[in-house]
Amino acid sequence: MKPTVHDIASKAGVSLATVDRVINLRPGVHAVTRAKVETAILELGYVRDIAAANLAKGRSYALVFILPNNDNSFMAGLRAEVRAAASRSYVERTSIRIIEVPPFDAAALAQALDVARLEKPSGVAFVAIDAQDVVEAVDRLADSGIAAVTLVSDITGSRRDHFAGVDNVAAGRTAASLIGRFLPEKGGDVAVLAGSMLVKDHRERLAGFQSVMEEEFPDLRLLPVLEGRDDPETVEQLVAQCLEANPQLLGLYSLGAGNRGLIKALKSSRQPSSPRVIAHELNENTANALREGIFDAVLNQNAGHEVRSAIRVLKARADGLAVIDAQERIRIDIFLRDNLP
Repeated sequence: MKPTVHDIASKAGVSLATVDRVINLRPGVHAVTRAKVETAILELGYVRDIAAANLAKGRSYALVFILPNNDNSFMAGLRAEVRAAASRSYVERTSIRIIEVPPFDAAALAQALDVARLEKPSGVAFVAIDAQDVVEAVDRLADSGIAAVTLVSDITGSRRDHFAGVDNVAAGRTAASLIGRFLPEKGGDVAVLAGSMLVKDHRERLAGFQSVMEEEFPDLRLLPVLEGRDDPETVEQLVAQCLEANPQLLGLYSLGAGNRGLIKALKSSRQPSSPRVIAHELNENTANALREGIFDAVLNQNAGHEVRSAIRVLKARADGLAVIDAQERIRIDIFLRDNLP
């Protein structure tokens, strides 16, 4: 059974009226008491049923999701999760519109954010590009009283309300810890494949990866970053050239997408040995690569959880309610071929 406000009151040792004041951000609760209630909420896993409350009030939310239209499995899955959420709109009292923009195109994203702003929705969720014109467009949303949530990749210096995604520095550090332990205790080269340094998640993953490699595996040398723009054909070409130029390559960290091209390049390679490979996002292609021993580990984020989190946060902001960060934390899953679902 789902926990109720009665369960929270019992666990925290307070009255129902106190629980109601904490949940609805009303004054008159001592800081220590408020902390007890919030701890009970977290430990019980309580999520307020805003949909039910708003059903009684006849409240509805117009939401806009702005997503890149690039052809990689993760983004396709993200778009599918948003469409699935849109199909539940009647139940969740939402109206969801999707705007697709070219990948890594800051001007197109800023324009889409301005278009969404003019529609005066309850909130906007988007995959961010870390560029000044995007920051300014987000701030215009804030000036208009429209909440903004970044998905998958965050943005620096804007007034966005929330980031629905994994800790990407931690993801990069995790990848470095794995690949360093997989490799023999000797020096050698490690390649890094990114999509674009224009997006913050890729820069953060790279920073986390570099820091652990420097701290814990100084005998391993990182080659210049390959930017494949998450395009399988570009990735295949870049990786093939890297393998040709570095026949003794020990490891490769694919911190973005385009893994179909990476798999093709690795399968086609004529080098005497294959590098240890860490990639991101579990899908049919990366799971098969794990089963075949082409990849050694895959780090995964749950796109469905991110979309649901973005919707919850945008609804809460529209209602003037607090967001409990611990409830919206997106975890990093690690898959080897031994624990594939």
